[in-house]
Amino acid sequence: MRKQDHFSLLLQVQNLLLFLSSFLLFILCSFVAPSGPLLHHPPPAFPLLLPPDAAALLSFKSKADLNNHLLFSPNTSADAFCKWQGVQCNAKLKAERLVLQGLDLGGIFAPNTLSLLDQLRVLSLQNNSLVGPIPDLSSLHNLKSLFLDNNRFTGSFPPSILTLHRLRTLDLSHNNFTGPIPINLTKLDHFYYLRLCWNRFNGSIPPFNQSALRTFDVSGNNFSGPIPVTVTLVRFGPFPFSQNPSLCGEIIHKECHPSAPFFAPLAPLKAAPPPVQLGQSAQVHGVDGFGSTPNKKIHNRNAVIIGFSAAVCVLITSLVCFVVAFRRQGEKKESSRALMDSDGAATAEVVAVMQMEQEKELEEKVKKVQEMQVGKSGSLMFCAGEAQLYTLDQLMRASAELLGRGSLGSTYKAVLDDRLIVTVKRLDAAKVASDSTKEIFDSHMESVGGLRHPNLVPLRAYFQAREERLLIYDYEPNGSLFSLVHGSRSSRARPLHWTSCLKIAEDVAQGLSYIHQAWRLVHGNLKSSNVLLGPDFEACITDYCLSTLVNTSSFNDDPDSAAYRAPETRNPNHQPSPKSDVYAYGVLLLELLTGKPPSEHPFLVPTDRVSWVKSVREDNGGEDNRMDMLVEVATTCSLTSPEQRPTMWQVLKMLQEIKEIVLLEDSALDPRTTTS
Repeated sequence: MRKQDHFSLLLQVQNLLLFLSSFLLFILCSFVAPSGPLLHHPPPAFPLLLPPDAAALLSFKSKADLNNHLLFSPNTSADAFCKWQGVQCNAKLKAERLVLQGLDLGGIFAPNTLSLLDQLRVLSLQNNSLVGPIPDLSSLHNLKSLFLDNNRFTGSFPPSILTLHRLRTLDLSHNNFTGPIPINLTKLDHFYYLRLCWNRFNGSIPPFNQSALRTFDVSGNNFSGPIPVTVTLVRFGPFPFSQNPSLCGEIIHKECHPSAPFFAPLAPLKAAPPPVQLGQSAQVHGVDGFGSTPNKKIHNRNAVIIGFSAAVCVLITSLVCFVVAFRRQGEKKESSRALMDSDGAATAEVVAVMQMEQEKELEEKVKKVQEMQVGKSGSLMFCAGEAQLYTLDQLMRASAELLGRGSLGSTYKAVLDDRLIVTVKRLDAAKVASDSTKEIFDSHMESVGGLRHPNLVPLRAYFQAREERLLIYDYEPNGSLFSLVHGSRSSRARPLHWTSCLKIAEDVAQGLSYIHQAWRLVHGNLKSSNVLLGPDFEACITDYCLSTLVNTSSFNDDPDSAAYRAPETRNPNHQPSPKSDVYAYGVLLLELLTGKPPSEHPFLVPTDRVSWVKSVREDNGGEDNRMDMLVEVATTCSLTSPEQRPTMWQVLKMLQEIKEIVLLEDSALDPRTTTS
């Protein structure tokens, strides 16, 4: 064979091998990647085994965390997401609580992200910078607490919230929501906490009347019209409705002025106005009348006839009255003439009667002048625009029952004629400070009378004349905290459950913080007998801000009262201060936790105080370790140095943090609602 033929054969074999190898490679690629080349497939966004809740959280982060503060990572195991920041799961690896507070989240709350967490019970995104509307949350049917306050959310009230029938806590405050509040919000029966303040909501306020509602605030909006008078809303007083200039009604003591109608209502026929005025009114408003022109003439003709007849009747009646009066005058003259004829002059008896009537009339005038003078110097003064429902005379004639005697004076329950019940505090004249003049008393009580808060017993009126000084408060039907903690003479009380202690502690802290911050005043005499229980057992402070008017040495009359006194105020020359109120609050909180009066509190270092409280409560059945947080608050408040004590606002924040922990652990304050 020639060399050329051999070379040609080798070339053909080589081409055949290349063809076969290409064919085999094509078949292999078809089996491995039937949908196309491998290099064109993008990598998956999350691992294929990532739980749905973790994927939902990552989706939320991608839209809401533009500043990348959340430490969520897709490269994680199936159960590691339950340890992500702010995430708590149940035994089935489903997210139950998500708390992402104060993390500077700057983005949107995108739909189909957190709304996919169908087992979520607590959701808090407060104190961030999230914008835009709230997505549909109707799938979160297990949600009990929703905190979205202090963001930049916009849009109308989220309608999906109305479907969350287990919701107990809702805070949308300090955002930019607009529009009206749906009336169906009143149908969420489990509401305990509702804050919608400082938005741009408008329209009317729905008639909230949920009996469980304890915290309520719609201030700082654009609501208008009358506030519904319900049992629940009346309990909160005017404070939650402030900064809504167009609101009116009984609760805020502002009269509602209805707008004048375009057409005045028709009066009854017997008092019908002249038809000419009706025609003028119709012309002014562009109304042609009730029919065509011929009918109008008929109406005018009838009106003239009726008017003429009425004038004739009036004339005849006037003549009859004139004749009767003339005859009576003649009879009087005849009788007088006969009397003069018989006696020659007016009898002494007639003169005496006339003098008595004149003297009586003069006495009435003098009495009215005296009453006016008393009104200026010693009248019953109503506070903060309160309606004058009773007079001083009615109050003095009321049936009274002595409720107790305290360090400032005696307290009475007074039932007025109209069955209105009030509490009257009669200050002991011997305990009133010598420099507390009438002017000082008036000025101070005007300030105190302006305090309105759900956790303060409102001062409705006061009275002073010479040495008599009375303070009139609302009557609280459920007694004092002292009676609740220590029981009556016939029954021995047990320490309250720690959740009840938390609720009462927060109520008292709310009231004290309001006094200190909003009005720069001081209670000066806080103790368990000065904390009353309202209709729904909410804690309300009384006898507040009176320490500047009395001798503070009277507070040391009994051992328990003296135990509330801060060390720096045990000197008679040192006036109470906000920090001394904090000290008294710490003593009160320990009394609440142990059921022991302050005089029986041993002097212990802070590390031993927790053990003492536990030992006292274990004698009564023992309780949860969560109570240690409340003991820590009480210990911090009752430190010896005023500088080391927190402010009441800081104390309130501590309690609210404890409350959030309670919510996060799904331990509701009312244990009956846990099965809802």
